[in-house]
Amino acid sequence: YGFINTCLKSLVVEKYGEETWEKLRLQAGVQDSFLTFEVYKDEITMQLVDKACKILGVPADMVLRDFGKYFFEFCKRSGYDHMLRTLGGNLYEFIENLDALHSYLSLSYQASSSSNYQAEKNEDGSMHLHYYSDRRGLCHIVPGIIGAAALDFFNIEISMEIVNQTEEEERTGKKEHIVFLVTQNPVFSYKERNIFSSSSQYLTDSEKKIENQLNKEGLEKAKNTVRDRGNSVCPVKKSHWKTVRGIITLGKGKLLRGFDPVYPKSLWIDTKTFCNGLPFHMVFDKELKVKQAGVSIQKIVPGLQTVGVCLDHYFSIVHPEVPFTISSIQKFINSQFVFQTRREMMPQSWKQRPMLELRGQMIWMESLQCMLYLCSPLLRTLHELEERQMHIADIAPHDVTRDLILLNQQRLAEMELSNQLERKKEELRILSKHLEEEKKKTEALLYAMLPQHVANQLKEGKRVEAGEFKECTILFSDVVTFTNICAQCEPIQIVLMLNSMYLRFDRLTTVHDVYKVETIGDAYMVVGGVPVPVPTHAERVANFALGMIIAAKGVQNPVSGNPIQIRVGIHTGPVLAGVVGEKMPRYCLFGDTVNIASRMESHGVPSKIHLSSSAYQCLKYKNFEITERGEIEVKGKGKMHTYFLVRNKTATENEIMGRP
Repeated sequence: YGFINTCLKSLVVEKYGEETWEKLRLQAGVQDSFLTFEVYKDEITMQLVDKACKILGVPADMVLRDFGKYFFEFCKRSGYDHMLRTLGGNLYEFIENLDALHSYLSLSYQASSSSNYQAEKNEDGSMHLHYYSDRRGLCHIVPGIIGAAALDFFNIEISMEIVNQTEEEERTGKKEHIVFLVTQNPVFSYKERNIFSSSSQYLTDSEKKIENQLNKEGLEKAKNTVRDRGNSVCPVKKSHWKTVRGIITLGKGKLLRGFDPVYPKSLWIDTKTFCNGLPFHMVFDKELKVKQAGVSIQKIVPGLQTVGVCLDHYFSIVHPEVPFTISSIQKFINSQFVFQTRREMMPQSWKQRPMLELRGQMIWMESLQCMLYLCSPLLRTLHELEERQMHIADIAPHDVTRDLILLNQQRLAEMELSNQLERKKEELRILSKHLEEEKKKTEALLYAMLPQHVANQLKEGKRVEAGEFKECTILFSDVVTFTNICAQCEPIQIVLMLNSMYLRFDRLTTVHDVYKVETIGDAYMVVGGVPVPVPTHAERVANFALGMIIAAKGVQNPVSGNPIQIRVGIHTGPVLAGVVGEKMPRYCLFGDTVNIASRMESHGVPSKIHLSSSAYQCLKYKNFEITERGEIEVKGKGKMHTYFLVRNKTATENEIMGRP
């Protein structure tokens, strides 16, 4: 389920950061988020684990162990804390009831394929944990989960090592069977605990007070307390906890921990009442021959009314996946067993219905050498009840299955609603992501038309005030004989030629960090020092102009087939800059500096960069080679002394063009 993959993502993000997760998921080729109740292929999880090992440089067993620890915490944070905490009073009971928890969760997570756990006590206080799974290679998660649970719930540290590893597909239906040796690590030298004893959180208030006293004042003071009370029945050899229990016994009588049940001499219930009161039960011997059965199961499977029939003729074992033999059942006796009726042995009326499943507990009766199967119909919803043409009344009033069906019906409806909300949330997240991408595209387009700070002011609805710049450098360029070219070519050829040229020029504006003001026909206008004032505005525009001359050689004249020629004019001076218009607003420059720069271009020479005297003054000590043109007559300005920019003495052509 998506819950597992979400947990794995949360671990990576929390421990290694969002960037690591993004890199990991891209390499694994998986989506960014997972729906909790959606079923995903195992390959996705395996891919994520495999890529995590490679990216983080950590062995697989360590990654899985860390995941196991984190998964335990993730389950607690996701609302399963109380459910896990109440499974057992000690680690042994906790593990023994994990299968029951999985069985309950399968009501909601119907497509889940959970692993099985079986615990065996050893005389030395250790334990063997048998782990059965359909998935190979994930066994290292188990020490992480069990170790975290032991420390959190029972305040003990444990070590787990693999002592046996086999494949049992033929025998149990599980691909992997791992046996772990579980031993407790010594935490406190004066505490006498093992993995089968209840932790301090389950002790009575009196015991807790005395435990705290022992921790603070030591064992000797406890012995003195006993002597002061005049209790001579606690030998010195006893551990302090036995001493403590002796003290409490004086005031309260026997502890619950030492409870001995009382059984009647004979069973005060007749056979008929037993079979009616437990309508779904069966008793069978070592040969699987049925000795008795409840009335409801007899009604559904009439063949059971014949005493001595073989149980495996009428049922198959669905869970745990073991052979239908008494020895296999005894081995997994602490697991919940699920039986399913065999279609060929059912009455004709059941042939079109789904088969009935029973779930319950196995109890071995040593004196009778028989097995008692106390069970109930395994029904998750009212729909499943209707499919089998059964009714709530068919289930015993004391059987919680009645409540479970009704509660789970409500739970499934809530899950479906939660799933829909999760899907909508995911759709909104994707839409938000796409919206953000489109917003970036729009902003990029806007920033290409207007300076960024101006565009941001307009977006915020503010008025953009015109700004005065005391010194900047303006460049104009145009294509030589552009009018003649237009007269002899198709319009599309002109468009392609200008587009090829402007793409090259636009790239150079980024290289030299100058601002492109506008293009009108074949004219291209650039400014340095506006909208952000910089002291190197003249050098930037000069290097840009040198790049333009080189770039123009790569653009073909559609008439002659030769490279086009351009004229470039540059002037330095003050300007006023501001936004004009509301529809298609433009950032425009005003002032005589613009006019003079335009005149420098129109009075220029093909493939030359024409400089005014003010531009020359800014560049003459900046490692540029400049030649004097002399005085020329400029339209509207009279005589002006001008210059030609030849080259940059210190920069190579590749540097001018921004090539590597």
